[in-house]
Order: sequence, then structure tokens, then C-alpha cells
Amino acid sequence: MKFLKDKVFMKGMLAIAIPVAVQNLISSSLNMIDTLMISSLGQASIAAVGLANQVFFLYILLTFGINSGASIFIAQFWGKGDEVSIRKVLGISITLSAIAGSIFTLAAFLFPEWIMGIFIKEADVIRLGSDYLRIVSLSYTITAISFAYSIALRTTGRPIVPLKVSVIAFIVNTFLNYVFIFGKFGMPVMGIQGAALGTLIARIVEIILILYSIYATKGVLAASLKELIGFDKAFLLRYLVTVYPVILTEGFWALGQIMYAIAYARIGEKATAAIQLTNTVQNLFFVVVRGLGNACGVMVGSKVGAGEDDLAYEYAIRFIILSSVSGLALGIVLALSPDFLLMFFRNLEVSLYQTSKNLLIVMGLTFVIRVYNTIAIVGVLRAGGDTKIAMKIDLGTVWLIGVPLAFIGALYLKWPVEYVYLLVTMEEVVKAILGVPIIKSRRWIKNLT
Repeated sequence: MKFLKDKVFMKGMLAIAIPVAVQNLISSSLNMIDTLMISSLGQASIAAVGLANQVFFLYILLTFGINSGASIFIAQFWGKGDEVSIRKVLGISITLSAIAGSIFTLAAFLFPEWIMGIFIKEADVIRLGSDYLRIVSLSYTITAISFAYSIALRTTGRPIVPLKVSVIAFIVNTFLNYVFIFGKFGMPVMGIQGAALGTLIARIVEIILILYSIYATKGVLAASLKELIGFDKAFLLRYLVTVYPVILTEGFWALGQIMYAIAYARIGEKATAAIQLTNTVQNLFFVVVRGLGNACGVMVGSKVGAGEDDLAYEYAIRFIILSSVSGLALGIVLALSPDFLLMFFRNLEVSLYQTSKNLLIVMGLTFVIRVYNTIAIVGVLRAGGDTKIAMKIDLGTVWLIGVPLAFIGALYLKWPVEYVYLLVTMEEVVKAILGVPIIKSRRWIKNLT
């Protein structure tokens, strides 16, 4: 890896990857602490929060599609030096995210029992999940707007701002969860509802701090309302033509993951709780990948926007190599240390502990291929502008391979959840096989500006 001596590349990569990785570490640590606190309430509570958050998972991935698509344009406009267009793109992404947020909030607030009933039949889990969902749904729109600004800040070279805000939100959320869940400092014991209320207040603090940071410094994103809605029909159509595959990909990919959750829930409450625990742990290992993915998107996208196609391709290959090596190393650690990783969760039933341990081993063994696909599909193909081929690969493998295998394994073969998870990984294998020749072809390099 001679490119590690390229100071320009390494400086640009680390300047973006480290703050994003640290921010994701904070977010994942917060989820870990939430799960640790909730785990003391019992297996039903763990399962309830895990399933209730599938609604947020679908919503946040839709908004990720909206804002990830926006970041393609912002990165290329940033490379071109077009600040006016950056503000227009930001305005579109905020508007679309807020509309989606309103729809999801109304659904989760008004019909939480019906939503929980889609996933699982156990009455206790439905009741607990509904209590959590009704409160936490009020944070959805706020979160999406914060997300839009955070991605735009990273893409325009200011990743430190969302990092600092995440640190503060992490502290606020952790403290409030402790206070509300367990009834400290004179507050009543709220249990699972306390976790939702702590999250809501932390999200409000987060959006206030982000907006203050942007408008106090008067940078490129400090747009007036007129500038944010200053896009015309032609500009909006150009945005939508490029971004709709990303939005569809994230939306239907998220639905695929929800179908996995439904399949796991059919195995039983213990399987759902184990998936919630182990995904929380796995996300800690994924922070490095997300940092590399963001750096890849910004650096490859800006080179495409600047017309430097050869350098864009070279950067793409470098990021794929870096991520694959990192993924292999992290996967080995994950597979070899399940007992250490689970020691932080108190009072787990013996069977839940063993299932979670087996899942972590499987996750570690399959980690590298998931990392490779994340960088190749999201980091490279999208950043280069070829959103349609990325959509076809992602959705084709999830819905034609992953989802059918999940239900075959859960309902017909009646395998344990760790074996079903391994079976579903065939989706990632096929995705990697399809992606390699496409990346080599360079046809994904499309200047959108």
C-alpha cells in the first residue's frame, strides 16, 4: 500500500474519516449504553426497543438516502466552488426530510400498537414497544433536519462541528436516560418510556447546537430561507433524477432489513433480543468503516466534480483496499472476543447469552464482506454519480436473495437465529461478486455538475 505515503491523500482522508468515525463511535456508544440500561429491565424490554426502533431505522435510512443523494451534489459543487447551488441542494434535502418525518411521526404516534403487532405477537413486547414508540416518534423530524446539516457540514469540510455536537448530545442523552429510566434525582421511575424521553430531549439540544454553529460562523451552509427554497423546477428535477435511486435503495433496503427483523422475531423473543444486543456491539466495530465511507464519498465525489476522473478512480481503489484490510482485522477481533464484549450486559439469561455469543462469532466471520460492500456500493458507486447501478445491486440482492433466505431459514428450516443470519449473508457474497467488475469498468464515474 504505497499510497499510504501520499501525504495529500492521507491528510484529506484522515481529516474527514477521524471526526466521522469518532462521531459514529459516540452514537454507537450511546446506543450501547441505552441497551445496557434497558437490558436490566429484562428480555422483553430489549426486544421491544429493538423492534420499535425498526421504525426509526426505516425512516433514518430514507432520510439518509435523501441526504446521501444530496451529498453527491454538494461534494461535486464543492469541488467546483458553486456555493449557491450547495444551498439549493441543502434546501431540497431539508424539505424532503421534514415531509418524511411528519408522515412517520404521525404513523408511530397514532398507531404504535398496530406497528408493533407487525413484528411480534407477544403482548408484553407490543405494550412496551408502543409506550416507547409514541414518545420517541416526536424526535423523528428534528433528527432528520440535524442529519441533513451534519452531512452537509462533513461534505463541505467541517466534520468537527457535528462531532462536537454529538459529544454534547451523547452526554445529555446518557444522563437523562439514567435519570428517567431509573427515577433518579426525585424523578419517577419511567423505565422504557424514560429512554424515549431522554432521546427526545437530546435531539432537541442537538438541533439547537447545530443551527447555532452554522449561523454563528456564517459559512457556506448559513443560508437564508430564500436561498434554501431558491431552487427552480429544472434544478429540482435534476436533483430528483439522480437522487431517487438512492432514496429508493435506502428505503427498500431498510424494508428488507425490517423483513429480516420480522423473520428473526418469528424465531422468538430471545432471537429478537439477541439481534438487538449484538447489532449494538457490531455497530461499535463499524465506526471505522463509516469514517472511511464518508471520506471516500467526499474525496471521490469532489475529484469527479473537478473533472479529475483518473484520480477519482485511484482514490476509489485506495479506499476499497483500506476498508477491506480494516474490515478483516476488526472481524477477527469481533469473532474472537464475544465473552469480553458481552460481559458489560448484566443479568442476561443463560440462553440469551449463548445465542448472543454465537451471533457475535458469525458477525465477526462475515464482517469483512459487509465492510467491502459498504465502501464499494455506497462510498464509490454513489459518489461517482452512478446511483442507478448501486440501486440495482443493493435491492436485487436484498429482495431476491436475502429476504427469501431469511424466511426459509426461520419458518421452514427452523434454524437458530445465528444460522439464519449466516444464511442471509449470501446476499453480501453475491453483491460483492456483482460489484467488482462494475468498479473496474469505470463506467460509474459521472460528472453531475
